[in-house]
Amino acid sequence: MKGSLQPSGGIHPLLAGRFSPYGFDPSAAVDDQALGLLLEAARWAPSAGNSQPWGFFTGRPGEAEHERIVPHLAPSSARWATDAGLLVVTLTRRHVDATQQLLYSEFADYDLGQAVAHMTIQAQALGLDSHQFRAFDLEGLTKELDPQPGWAIVSMVAVGKAAGGPPEGRERRSVAELRSGPWSAAR
Repeated sequence: MKGSLQPSGGIHPLLAGRFSPYGFDPSAAVDDQALGLLLEAARWAPSAGNSQPWGFFTGRPGEAEHERIVPHLAPSSARWATDAGLLVVTLTRRHVDATQQLLYSEFADYDLGQAVAHMTIQAQALGLDSHQFRAFDLEGLTKELDPQPGWAIVSMVAVGKAAGGPPEGRERRSVAELRSGPWSAAR
């Protein structure tokens, strides 16, 4: 059962207005101040043991970093992501070193998700939109960026001004469905 498109009363407008655009205004730049605020928001996200197991490789159109990212986009994401004012490659520190024998944090991916969520809401506060995605050549991008031992690329985020509003007919699962969850009924 799907829930109403309209959020229930009381949800913060930044959360209620968030959507993942499939089009960005190519003339809308993400300036240094906005980039700094996005990264600062991610920096203040909670993490297990304050481990902060996240890192970001950023590139804006016209920058060499952007040119390193774009060739690795899948055709499905290249159609819209290249017009964003900023591409962010998200990385997590899963292991202490390249041996992968000692976990840096067993919550690294979860904590990275927290940091990206903070970045997403900060983008909303700045009048920007964001679209998180995984449609890219992970192996190729990993070879290109060559992360330090123990680090892994997880996803990407396109940030900029949306070209158009939220899609019509957007649905979310209901709160009741979220609460009923995938677990077995009480015995």
